[in-house]
Amino acid sequence: MRIAIGSDHAGYEMKQFLVKQLSSKGYQVIDLGAHDATPSDYPDYAEAVGRAVRERMAERGLLICGSGVGAAVAANKVRGVRAGLCHDTYSAHQGVEHDDMNVLVLGSRIIGIATANELVGVFLAARFTGEDRHARRLAKVAAMEQRFSQ
Repeated sequence: MRIAIGSDHAGYEMKQFLVKQLSSKGYQVIDLGAHDATPSDYPDYAEAVGRAVRERMAERGLLICGSGVGAAVAANKVRGVRAGLCHDTYSAHQGVEHDDMNVLVLGSRIIGIATANELVGVFLAARFTGEDRHARRLAKVAAMEQRFSQ
């Protein structure tokens, strides 16, 4: 599986750890920055990861900023991205299973490395169930996205 990952300066160290972990597990990781801890802006990385997922350069995306909130807001502006901010395992897998979440957002100032690693594992292992009720709801979300994109 190809994973696009990005962070601002606040998430840089966590991103570096996750890149190594994912690579060691055989994932193909596309590191879209930041490439150091120099102050940077989360929307730039949210757009890069969102585009990678939208354009199918990656099956899933990971974003990290200080709280995760800004990166989640920005990523969800990219059409076709369903980014979720998760700090617990239930949300990380349920977001994929029910909402077809394709980008996991983490707050590096909210959770530690061990929790982040656990959440990423749960997120990547989860699959969309495709149940009628979930597909119906996603169709409504897609229709909203279409209406408001014009």
